Parts: sequence; C-alpha cells; structure tokens
Amino acid sequence: MTIVRNQPSDRRDGFLGRGRKTVIASAIALGVAGALGGQAVVSSVSPAFAEAPSAIQPQAGPALPSFADVVDRVKPAVVSVRVKNIATDDESDATGPGGGQGPNMDQIPDELKPFLKRFFGQKGQGGPGAQKPKPHLGMAQGSGFFISADGYVVTNNHVVQGAKEVELAPDDNTTYKAKVVGTDARTDLALLKVVSDRKDFPFVKFGDDAGPRVGDWVIAVGNPFGLGGSVTAGIVSARGRDINSGPYDDFLQIDAAVNRGNSGGPTFNLKGEVVGVNTAIYSPSGGNVGIAFSIPSEVAKTIVDKLKSGNSIARGYIGVQIQPVTDDIAESLGLPKAQGALVAEAQKGTPGEQAGLKSGDAILKVDGEEIENARALSRKIASMDPGKAVTLTIWRDGKEETKSLKLGTLPEEAKQASLDQGDQDESGSSKVKLGIAVTPASKMAGAGDQGLVVTEVEEDGAAAGKLEQGDVIMRVGGKTVSSVSDVTASLDEAQKAGKKSVLLLVKRNDATRFVPIEIGKG
Repeated sequence: MTIVRNQPSDRRDGFLGRGRKTVIASAIALGVAGALGGQAVVSSVSPAFAEAPSAIQPQAGPALPSFADVVDRVKPAVVSVRVKNIATDDESDATGPGGGQGPNMDQIPDELKPFLKRFFGQKGQGGPGAQKPKPHLGMAQGSGFFISADGYVVTNNHVVQGAKEVELAPDDNTTYKAKVVGTDARTDLALLKVVSDRKDFPFVKFGDDAGPRVGDWVIAVGNPFGLGGSVTAGIVSARGRDINSGPYDDFLQIDAAVNRGNSGGPTFNLKGEVVGVNTAIYSPSGGNVGIAFSIPSEVAKTIVDKLKSGNSIARGYIGVQIQPVTDDIAESLGLPKAQGALVAEAQKGTPGEQAGLKSGDAILKVDGEEIENARALSRKIASMDPGKAVTLTIWRDGKEETKSLKLGTLPEEAKQASLDQGDQDESGSSKVKLGIAVTPASKMAGAGDQGLVVTEVEEDGAAAGKLEQGDVIMRVGGKTVSSVSDVTASLDEAQKAGKKSVLLLVKRNDATRFVPIEIGKG
C-alpha cells in the first residue's frame, strides 16, 4: 500500500520550505537578469504535493514482550474443571457455561455487593416469606492446573463445593474423572486428584515466596465462560488487597482479563511459575473490567502441601477479639502512631486470656516483628502452627509490655450469637452528653447485668454513625460504667487529661469492640 503525503503538516512543512528557496532563487535570477539586460530565465520548482507517492518502508518496531514461548510451556498443565453438584433455583449462574456456586453474599459488605462477585455468581437472598429454593442437579465450570506428574490439581474451593462428580479437561481433547482430596474454605483452595494410573501429566510449579512485584507482567490461563485454553496478559496492579471475603485476605490484584470460569486457574510470571490462583473479580456487570484478585503462591503452596499430605488445616489461635487501631484510638491510648491491633475482648479459657491479655491492650509485635494492623495480626497468627510459643509486645497504660503464650487451635466454626433485646422498656432512659440516651442493662431483657444499653442516638450527636440502638456500653475511658454519672465522670476525666476523644467499649450482637468518640461534640 502506498501513502500519498498530502497531510496538512506534510504539505505545510514541505511546500513552505521549498517556497522560501524558490523566492530566493527568483530574486537572484531577477538580479542577474537586470544585470544582463533582462535575458536571464528563472527555472520553475515543482510543489511538494506534486511529488510521486512513495511506499512506507518496514522498520523494526519497539521491543515488546511476546508470551508465546511461556504459553507453549505452561498451557498443557492447565485444565477446565467441570462439576456436577446439588444447586438451587436461586443459583442462576450454576447451569450455564462458566456458572457455579459462589460465596454467601452476607459475607460481603453492602457497598461492595453490586460490584464484587465470585466467578460463579452469588446465591439469591430471599426475604421473609420467600419460597424456599428447590435443590436440583446443577453444573459448574472453572479452571485448575496440574502440580504433579501423577495428577494432583489445584483449583478453588467454591468451584468444587458440594461436588457430586468432577471431570477435568486438559487442552488436548481428553477428559479425566477426579476426586476431591481436600479443601480449605478460609483461603478458598481445593486439591483434586485424577482417577487414573497415568504418571506423566504435564505440571507447573509455584513461584518463590517473594512473589511478583507491582508492575510485573503476568499471564492468566483458564476456562472463561467454558471457552477452555484461553490466555490473557496484564500486570500486577497491587499486592496485599483486602476484599472483605475473609480474615486472611491477602490478594494479588491483576489487570489481566479474567471472567467467570477463570476461577481456580493459574496466574503465571514470565518464567512460567505459578504466582497466584485466580479467585475473584471486581465488576459492576459481572464481566471483566480489569480488576481481578489472585491468591498469592506463597499462601496457596502452604495450604496445598498440607492438603496433599492428608493433614487438616490447623491454624494458630490466640483467642481475642481485635479491631484496627485508628488515629483516634491511638491518640486515646497515647500511642505515637496508629499501628497494631486493639484487643476488644479476651475470650475465656483461651491462650490470650491465660497470658493476661486484657481489653484495651494494643498488640504491636509478634516475636519482635512489628504488626501493621489487625488483619496483619490475624494472618501472622493463622500462619503459625498450634502449640507454637510466641512472645507478644503489647501497649498498656502508656508503655510497652511483653506477654508469652502458646498458640491454641483456631476453631473450625466461629461461634455466632446475637443479643436478644427483648421488649425494650425505655422507662428510666437518661440522656448522655454524647448525644445518646441509655438505660442500665439490668433493666433490658437479654442485655445482661453490666453496662448501659443505648436506647436512642441523636442524628447530630457525637455518637451518630458510631453507636446504634441496642448497643451495650461496657466501659468509657477504660472504666466500667453502670450509670450516666459514671459516663460523665469518665468524660470529664478525659477532658481534663487533654484528650480529644474517648474510647467506649461496646458490645453489639455478642461481639465486643472499641469505639472512639470525639469529646465535646453533641
């Protein structure tokens, strides 16, 4: 193909440049002509747009990465996972390509529900009186990858949850039956094993614990919408993402195009090592918008090794309810900066209570390693084996202390409980200058004998948006309260000490936490 150089910029630069030479040549010629009596002849110059068109010559382009060699090596180890399971009518995504089971959306914050979706959809949430969904045999599809020549395959727990039959389809038009060896719901990982005597399956290996850096190229291979053997590429957008799917969130965020059906598939680096297991997407529509989340290889490798050896997934356990240390809380505690995890309550009979941890302690270090926040503490302790001796550095009464303990075993299921408010008798409620009305817990059915029950929260008060009707205030400024005068005394003491906020220990639905409230507002 030829290109005629008739663009405005080309015409302007070429023509006007040569035009200036023409004028100069003409002036010289005219001068000569005058000297010779007008006998000189001026040669004409063709304008630029009259030049013959010329073909653009091929040139070497910029050096861009090609993923073809990596894909050729790793693609045979990636499989499509097809699952027959017991589904219900509300699992609308479970019957089509790429469909399957997802997590209970009650686990996801309300503000994320429209956007954050597992690759296999979500369970419908029926209201009061809604018809009970009917169970039936459903189909789900996902992705996975071989990690050994004898047929062990890694995928997501939510891909095979409730599986009755599992079938694996590599990219060579073969299929194999598989069994579920083990699962871990907390990290959403599962290990499968091919039911076959074959010992020469192509497999891939996990990368090192350092993992990829933000900005590194990655490749996602999987089975989006049932279209097996699909390859996309992108970069690592962020590390350590918390998407509120569980207490141990530590995801890689990647911008490689992934969709429903990619779930459980691998994320590779350019060496062909597995650096993540694709698990979730962030999407307003359910399709790819360039934000996907992968379980880091250092997490997946540890869990898979335990599942493969037949061991149960046992995690370390302190036995304390914790919450983040905000700037307000740090100021109230006298901490130089917001860091660590605040102990809201030490549960009875747990290693934390036996070691002397108390409500209001801030855990700053574990075995000398600084703890950035509450979630970091959860991940750190959960990564340790039960029975391990650890030393905690805590902040109490304005100074550091150390506590030693042996970790317990994290219970399989967290105990769920709720405070039965009963018939709230608001007679006797009194106003507190925090913008709330309270009444002794002893007067409220199901509220216990200690603390003050919040019966009203003023919209423009200091506690607006932080306390709710039915909350039980156990302590104010570190002191137990049972009357309005107790609260007032604690507030006055905090003000005299020059504090800008005060900490309230609040119980809600059987969960205890600290709430910082600005003093003097409301």
